[in-house]
Amino acid sequence: MSETKRALAPAFADFAEIDPVRCPCGWASRALTDVPGAPVSIHRVEIDHEARVHYHRRQTETYYFLECDGGAEVELDGRSVPVRAGMVVMIPPGVRHRAVGKMTILNVVSPPFDPADEWFDDEDGLA
Repeated sequence: MSETKRALAPAFADFAEIDPVRCPCGWASRALTDVPGAPVSIHRVEIDHEARVHYHRRQTETYYFLECDGGAEVELDGRSVPVRAGMVVMIPPGVRHRAVGKMTILNVVSPPFDPADEWFDDEDGLA
């Protein structure tokens, strides 16, 4: 039986060992951002305030809501949508978005997160 050569090796991450960094949404612990050739990165994000409206030109973000306080919403191109734990929203490139309220999400980012692809309408350049 012949063995198929793999282009990508398995990778592991432990969110307990990843230091969170400040982001427009709150605090993000970003996993798999350093894996060459990975198709996605995965972030655990603690949102504790009204996030800043932003968008991405290349990246698609998929939010899986782990925990949400009552009244939590996600704003997509100015339209507010109520969210609760267990829901998922896919945010394509170009969609202005932010989370409103206290929540914890898993954010799957494809291609993997690149800080150079975080844009704000109230600035001329990058975040």
